[in-house]
Amino acid sequence: MPPTLPPDLTRTLSALLDPGALLLDPAERLNYGYDNSRRQGLPLAVALPTSAAQVQALVQACRAAKLPLVARGRGTNTTGASVPGDDAIVVSFERMNRLLAVRPGDRVAVVEPGLLNGDLQAALRPHGLFWPPDPTSADYCSIGGNLACNAGGPRAVKYGATRDNVLALKAVTGTGELVSFGAPTTKGASGYDLSRLLIGSEGTLALIVEATLKLTPLPTHRRALRAVYADVESAAAAVARLMAQPVTPSMLEFMDSECVRLAREVGGADLPVLDGPMPTNGDASARPPAAGALLMIEADGDEAMLDHAVAALTAAAQGPGCLDVTAARDEAGREKLWAARKALSPALRTLAPGKINEDVVVPVSRIPELVAAVRAIAAAQSLPIVCFGHAGNGNLHVNILYDPADASQVRRAEAALESVFDTVIALDGQVSGEHGIGLVKRELLARALSPQAMALMHAIKAQFDPDGILNPGKVLPDRAGH
Repeated sequence: MPPTLPPDLTRTLSALLDPGALLLDPAERLNYGYDNSRRQGLPLAVALPTSAAQVQALVQACRAAKLPLVARGRGTNTTGASVPGDDAIVVSFERMNRLLAVRPGDRVAVVEPGLLNGDLQAALRPHGLFWPPDPTSADYCSIGGNLACNAGGPRAVKYGATRDNVLALKAVTGTGELVSFGAPTTKGASGYDLSRLLIGSEGTLALIVEATLKLTPLPTHRRALRAVYADVESAAAAVARLMAQPVTPSMLEFMDSECVRLAREVGGADLPVLDGPMPTNGDASARPPAAGALLMIEADGDEAMLDHAVAALTAAAQGPGCLDVTAARDEAGREKLWAARKALSPALRTLAPGKINEDVVVPVSRIPELVAAVRAIAAAQSLPIVCFGHAGNGNLHVNILYDPADASQVRRAEAALESVFDTVIALDGQVSGEHGIGLVKRELLARALSPQAMALMHAIKAQFDPDGILNPGKVLPDRAGH
């Protein structure tokens, strides 16, 4: 028999929540048991709070019952961070979705965690403001999810990721205390910055119930460039040049030749024909001697400044291996270019039935080394590996393509993944740039971080959540001997 919620706790939770806000039917619970990692769980129950007071009462009740709590936004996470165990209660913040305040003079917005990123952007547009984090799922992911995973996106190269665009938080700890972190000011030197600690903690330290976000004026004009290169190494070297000069691009995206083909054929982008499809054995030498990679570059700001910015970015993009640098013809062309980029990840499934997508990050100057190593790994394992992503941050999505029904390909894909992680760590990088750790990557932290850092993280977890009820089994690996 699968576990069920005890009757006394059912009565308690039903009383503290609004009518109909405790879901017990298995069919309803199933809808809250998965995320974009394709992992699935079945929680004991799903709670839909509408206030911070209800969240506090919920945490206190579950702490007394020693039941785990798993916070959930819209389930767009790719690492299993919001997948519950069968002994857990899911806390979905979908009903805490209000935009509480917009203060243009302070450039801040105060929001509840269930507000969608896309809805926030629409509400800010009349004020001439925006919130910079823009993951691929921006139209339907929640602000709470963005906070939990420190979401980024293409604009992070200029404007920073989520952690750089939050001023203050209110959150409920694992003891049921409501605590305020930070302040609605852009400067501060008053103790530890605990709000930045919570961002990226994936619901393992506290449940965020309110956020004060730092807003940015919408740029009045944008211009996009596409730069074509003879090979991926030349494009990677150009990224390092672009980020070493004074003009920071508002976006800088890298695409290898397979990505360009998919963006053109599946996404409809106006892109040049590069070389043919990647050989199934991953051997770069088997490619025809044609263009092999592309950079998508954007500048934004006042119209009077853009000519200088575009000239500087064009000059930096040119160099060894650069075949062409072309400006998008108009705003419609720019929009189409970026729309095709966002369609890349799902389009990769047209190449192979299986895909391992890792969002590794290295120092920008070491991108050429990472790209060269990935190509060598593809050849060694005789598998196609496709790369694209936020090159201006050193954050590349490395996609290992394989057939899950072929045992040999599965083994080689797993070996390729391990080699990618070893390479990233050796290059002073991190195993996740924006997707987070969740369930999938938690054992990697012990390889990527020092024992001293891991011990401090466990101590912080114990301070915020002494009974370990908040999203257990996520982010941190088990301690040795436990």
